[in-house]
Amino acid sequence: MVSRGTFISSTAMKYCQKEFETQMKTKFWIVTAALLALVLGGFALLSYAQNRSATTPQNSWGGHHAHKAYLMRELNLTDAQKTQVKEMFEANKATGLPLMQQMAANKKAMLEATANGNYDQAKIQALATQQAQLMAQAMVQKQAIQHQIYTQVLTADQRTKADELRAKQISRIDSRMQKLSQSTASNSSQQ
Repeated sequence: MVSRGTFISSTAMKYCQKEFETQMKTKFWIVTAALLALVLGGFALLSYAQNRSATTPQNSWGGHHAHKAYLMRELNLTDAQKTQVKEMFEANKATGLPLMQQMAANKKAMLEATANGNYDQAKIQALATQQAQLMAQAMVQKQAIQHQIYTQVLTADQRTKADELRAKQISRIDSRMQKLSQSTASNSSQQ
């Protein structure tokens, strides 16, 4: 025979456990929604940053013109090295330009699919998957060019400087990630 006190505490325990599970599920979905918003915001920023056409002379394939100029200046490339780098980018343009055109077409398709408040999750998911694959291909090509420049063009001193620049970039990313996790943690604790 179960005493009445045990039954009440068991019922209360089950209620508390259900309440806790409900709160955890709610927090999970809030965090998931926040991360999704962050990712979508990142894609929006990327699309805004890549708004210029890849075929304009100011924006060559493989990165923004200003970023390449900054790196060339920071690494103190000679005119001969700059010519080598330019030739490498030109050689890779034939494979990179169609990829950039596919990404632009995919972006256009996404804008059309979501025009006027439309939302077809299956279509959006398919377009997002295509864009992710295209972005992965572009990243691989970009890294291949960077490897080629690093190993075939840069001197030992320039490689050291390039490594320092990369370390600074990693440090900035770590700092942003830390700030993001702190703001996410403070937002979670306020709820």
